[in-house]
Amino acid sequence: MHMAHDSNCEHDDPPKLTPLHTDNGWLHDMSLSSPTAALVSNGSSGSFDHSYRAWTKKYPSALSAFDQIVVRGEGKKIALFLDYDGTLSPIVDEPDNAVMSDQMRQVVRNAAMHLPTAIVSGRSCDKVFDFVKLTELYYAGSHGMDIMGPGSINSSKKQGKEVKIFQAATEFLPMIDEVFRLLTDKTKAINGVKVENNRFCVSVHYRNVEQKDWQLVAERTNHVLEAYPRLRLTHGRRVLEVRPVIDWNKGKAVEFLLESLELANCKNVLPIYIGDDRTDEDAFKVLRDDKRGFGILVSSVPKESHALYSLMDPSEVMDFLKRLVMWKEEEASSNK
Repeated sequence: MHMAHDSNCEHDDPPKLTPLHTDNGWLHDMSLSSPTAALVSNGSSGSFDHSYRAWTKKYPSALSAFDQIVVRGEGKKIALFLDYDGTLSPIVDEPDNAVMSDQMRQVVRNAAMHLPTAIVSGRSCDKVFDFVKLTELYYAGSHGMDIMGPGSINSSKKQGKEVKIFQAATEFLPMIDEVFRLLTDKTKAINGVKVENNRFCVSVHYRNVEQKDWQLVAERTNHVLEAYPRLRLTHGRRVLEVRPVIDWNKGKAVEFLLESLELANCKNVLPIYIGDDRTDEDAFKVLRDDKRGFGILVSSVPKESHALYSLMDPSEVMDFLKRLVMWKEEEASSNK
């Protein structure tokens, strides 16, 4: 089952990519999108450690601040939203090898037994499901434009609205397929490039491309998109994302899922979103502006965010999820 949903909530769209032959700003962004580059830009490891510690004063560790989270969520139903790459699985050189561990899978399964849980990813729903393999979850793929989940998500009273809005997004599918083929052809001579079709978006991965060729990747991607004004280019971690110019992102997906779960207007709900990428900022911002939930940024390097807390890597995410489930189990037992 696939759905999409419109929203009247105002939200800032991610920036379009400026062609690199007129502005090298995006080449600079490509450099900064590398965690390694960000670390090097901080100088020695000592100064980096200092800057990271200073950064965690603004974005405290969700593990260290767990007692604060307990106070905030006491007696509330937690709705859990999780990015995949870099959050549940490590960032790897080959996107097809971004496999989550069996231990992480079990932890996520346990979370879904106690909390409504969704994976929100830039990958297509089918690809994320192939990695996660858990039918208990909701899946929002292609940055939230491709949504599926357990049968309860599609209640009869919402069905007509959801199908109508999903059809508005399907008009982009032939265009996305065409651009995928063009980008694959135009970048095939650049060693290390991988172009991925994620149903409603195309990802151009340059993680394995030598830095001297990054500008070439961006120029060729821009050149293809000049003929497609209804598509835009945004940035992730060592990836350029081609997406439809529609008012939809991970933040809108979170709003839609909360509404589908009939939790959108409940005061006793605490939505928590955990993610590591720029595209997760839309979701962090929605929760921050709503003043009900919060985001947790997964990052080993300091960077500005709309998140409230931080975790360093997927292993810390796993520890946090374990503590979250344990807390909710104890709370349920004490209420019996």
